[in-house]
Amino acid sequence: MANQLGMDKALAIKNLRTLGMSERAIARSLGVSRNAVRRHLEGISSNDTKAPTGSAPTGSEPSNDATAPTGSEAMLQAASKPLSASQCEPLREVILAKLEQGLDHRRIFQDLVEEHGFKSKYWSVNRFIKSLGSDSELPFRRMEVEPGWELQVDFGAGRPCKDHTGVLRKTYIFRAILSHSRKGYTEAVTRLTTECFIRSLENAFWRLGGVPKTVVFDNAKCAVIKADWYDPELHPKIIDFCKYYNFTLLPTRPATPRHKGKVERGVDYAQENALKGRTFEGIADQNAHLEHWEKTVADTRIHGTTKEHVGKAFESREKPALAPLPSTRFPFFEEGKRKVSRDGHVSVGRAFYSAPPEYLGCEVWVRWNSQTVRLLNPRMESIAVHCTQLPGRFSTLGEHIHNEKIHTIERGIEYLLRKVRFIGPHATRWAETTIEDRGVAAARTLQGLLSLVKKYKTDKIDRACDTAWRSKASSYRVVKRLLENDSAAQQQTMDFVDDHPIIRPVAEYSDFIRRSIQGG
Repeated sequence: MANQLGMDKALAIKNLRTLGMSERAIARSLGVSRNAVRRHLEGISSNDTKAPTGSAPTGSEPSNDATAPTGSEAMLQAASKPLSASQCEPLREVILAKLEQGLDHRRIFQDLVEEHGFKSKYWSVNRFIKSLGSDSELPFRRMEVEPGWELQVDFGAGRPCKDHTGVLRKTYIFRAILSHSRKGYTEAVTRLTTECFIRSLENAFWRLGGVPKTVVFDNAKCAVIKADWYDPELHPKIIDFCKYYNFTLLPTRPATPRHKGKVERGVDYAQENALKGRTFEGIADQNAHLEHWEKTVADTRIHGTTKEHVGKAFESREKPALAPLPSTRFPFFEEGKRKVSRDGHVSVGRAFYSAPPEYLGCEVWVRWNSQTVRLLNPRMESIAVHCTQLPGRFSTLGEHIHNEKIHTIERGIEYLLRKVRFIGPHATRWAETTIEDRGVAAARTLQGLLSLVKKYKTDKIDRACDTAWRSKASSYRVVKRLLENDSAAQQQTMDFVDDHPIIRPVAEYSDFIRRSIQGG
């Protein structure tokens, strides 16, 4: 099987083995499989036990070598002389210097060709660098921060506890570690929701007596909607919580727990030292034990890395560096997405609240508590605020009703009267008199008057209203009939009769004709 390899690789395997390299290292350096290396080396071992073939040259002394090379082996040895362990060996120091600069294999090969006239192929450089072991991971750098700068938080498994029904339930522990002093806070919770995370983190702030500048957490769904190292999308409630306490939440790089290594070890420490092997009747008992353990054990230890008393380092340096707490705690509210229905409302707690008409059919964020219901757009900007209603009730803001969906009567008498004023002063006077005479019922009368604008000019309507006012007629039908009969609209006065409001007695017509003749 060994003769299936090329002559150069077969010889290289033998030479590298002589130098003490392992089969794995030889295979990695030459780019062949370990099985091929093993088969070749086994073939060499079996051939070494064979007697040498061929006869010694005439007149020469017998060879003292018990394993004289055969003809083919002699050819291999001869071919090996111009081939060193690597053609990159003379440039070892140059390559090492470029590796320290952080250059990759391809860039080093290009520089060797350009600067040193390197004649071999890229793969020679690649194999040589790999043989140097330069591809091994660099040691992690331990990051230390100033007092009050960073708090790392995480969740871990707690001890099972009984709930109010006596059933054993799974619990979790929330652990927070100040990165400078290693002062910690631990709390047991039953759920990993956004509300639980906010309350636990808030409890840590108040127990520590201040707020750090940054909080480092992983990409758990309770805080991060979409994980992204460069621009993570945080839960809206988390954003408000950060603004309220004036700190920055920094999610770690996805799948990189070492970015919060202090709290990762802190969770293990709490599990192993405080909880392992213990049982608790309820979640309150577990939290009481954790609080006592934090004060008497965790705070009194000499930390293995800092070599300092944790409690004293916190009190002397880190606690004074924390930002002050607000006067009150973060206002608790519930939150969720709702779709604006066809009637322009969203449902919250079986009550209904209006949204602006442009959000019809869209999803909006809703935040509510026992006093208010707030609607927000996707940019988390407030678009409506309502008082909390009882189930089955509606809260509809006037500005949320589109103009085309508001009936003129709904707008009220004042709105109708303002529109009548555009017709003319006589129409305004007639409308005001009608409102005084008929009260709320005048709204429809004014609506009818405004509808006449579609058919008649405003100056004619104004004259007809003047005639109706002089005749003390507050009926829409009178104004309409006067407009239909132009001659009647030109009369200055008109008195009511019992039969019909616009029909005058015959005697008045005869008097009118007589006065006209005498005046002529």
